[in-house]
Amino acid sequence: MTARTKTLILVARGESPADLILKNARIVNVFTGQVEKGDVAIVDGQIAGLGDYSLSKQIIDLEGCFLAPGLIDGHTHLESSLLDVGEYARAVVPHGTAAIVTDLHEIANVSGLAGISYVLNCAKHLPLDLFLMAPSCVPATHLENAGASIGVDEIRRLLRSKNCLGLGEMMNYPGVIFGDETVLAKIDLAQGKIIDGHAPGVTGKNLNAYISAGIMSDHESVTLKEAEEKLKLGLQVMIREGSSEKNLEALLPLVNEKNVHKFCFVVDDRSCADLLKDGDIDAVVRKAIRKGLDPVTAIRLATLNTAEYFNIPRLGAVAPGYLANLIVIRDLAALSIEKVFHRGKLVAEGGKPLFAPWQYTDAGLTHSVNIKSFKREDLKLKARGETYPIIEVVPGQIITRHKTVQVSIQDGFIVPDIERDILKLVVMERHHATGNIGRGLVSGFGLKQGALASSVAHDSHNIVAVGTSDEEILAAIWAIEKMQGGLVAVSQGKVLASLPLPIAGLLSPDPLEKVAAQVESLERCAHDLGSHVPAAFAALSFLALPVIPELRLTDLGLVDVKEFKLIS
Repeated sequence: MTARTKTLILVARGESPADLILKNARIVNVFTGQVEKGDVAIVDGQIAGLGDYSLSKQIIDLEGCFLAPGLIDGHTHLESSLLDVGEYARAVVPHGTAAIVTDLHEIANVSGLAGISYVLNCAKHLPLDLFLMAPSCVPATHLENAGASIGVDEIRRLLRSKNCLGLGEMMNYPGVIFGDETVLAKIDLAQGKIIDGHAPGVTGKNLNAYISAGIMSDHESVTLKEAEEKLKLGLQVMIREGSSEKNLEALLPLVNEKNVHKFCFVVDDRSCADLLKDGDIDAVVRKAIRKGLDPVTAIRLATLNTAEYFNIPRLGAVAPGYLANLIVIRDLAALSIEKVFHRGKLVAEGGKPLFAPWQYTDAGLTHSVNIKSFKREDLKLKARGETYPIIEVVPGQIITRHKTVQVSIQDGFIVPDIERDILKLVVMERHHATGNIGRGLVSGFGLKQGALASSVAHDSHNIVAVGTSDEEILAAIWAIEKMQGGLVAVSQGKVLASLPLPIAGLLSPDPLEKVAAQVESLERCAHDLGSHVPAAFAALSFLALPVIPELRLTDLGLVDVKEFKLIS
């Protein structure tokens, strides 16, 4: 028995002083679904006991406030916040997020293992537990070009590393279903660990085939019927509510007392502006309570269920032996978080962090935008008939629709039709200066003038741009190149608003408040240019993701996701 365990036992018995006692708490018991009155004794960052305690070096009287386990986000891409790691922690910890599970495949698609190491090194110095899932799909598919690749050997190395829980979301579901050898080799390496899934719209025998390979969860359900089928086949259903992907309202009616253990809440992708304004996983719990879910059950879906699914010991509950990651709540139904403890240390209070962001500079992750010289003529889209497939944006979702429409043609080339909301979409390879340019059309953005562009383009993170003319798109891409990554809105060739993202073209080193203000300025510009899409830049970033149905555009061209192939 270690000295630490002996100390824990003595404090639990009331024979040795605790480091901290939280007095007069109403303890949220996620095991029983009840709320119990009592004290919580903490020593060496762990909970020693619950009950009546008074022997301590420090006592904080909670005066009847609720005490719940720190929240756990079971599937998130912190890179989507656009914040460097320390600023991300400053954003989420005051909202009660004590731990996250992430595969870091965004930064890995740009910088490979170096990008993953960068985030992990930063996280070591922060009051936020980061658990890694080895990114299974870097790049996501063979239908695009990324900045790096992670193969079988790299997966083996990552799975052996500390805090790696298993294999991250297997987005290449056709590769699983049709027995791709490399895909199956990665899954085989992770047997005995957690293997996360990603199966949008997969059903019937194909879903059976996908799950039979060892897949254990899914976060892509958008309808009750889809989630119900996956639940019946044994998957952990991750109910997602992010900035662009909002599925909670549709899926919540499926949760009941018989199956509650098979659900957990996740955000997947959440912008810095939403983090600052609405919160993180706490916002999902809060919305679930508003929609009628019992508050203790809602908290369970963001704590115990997540920890148990991922086999994370000593997290997700207020109980003896558990780590003292705790949140103090004044109003349980409103989930008003007043204090946040990480390993027994007070790290946030009144919505403000009590720690400084750790900044770890690594010049190897900057200057990541490397595009081949191009001119306006290179953006032209040659007409091969009177009709052409277009990507139709679905409001509030990241799925798209595949439509074929009659297009406007000038001098043998397809041009945007602003009145019909048919705009030009371009994806330009930005890692290896290959000169690859994907050209297509999109509807649903509503721009009347100008262009929007971003180096955040899931998952390969090439440059994606939407605009009313080739001239405007050209100006927007040049602005991204000059900033070495970021977001930009232009009109009449001039930059109206921008956000530099110098770290891998994905992250800003600036403070949360500044970055959020820049994002909001960009969104206002998009609105002023005519866009009626909520979170226009977030929506734009997903148009290059060839693993979400139905139609996408990569640097190699249009992708029919249902058929999993490029189309001319």
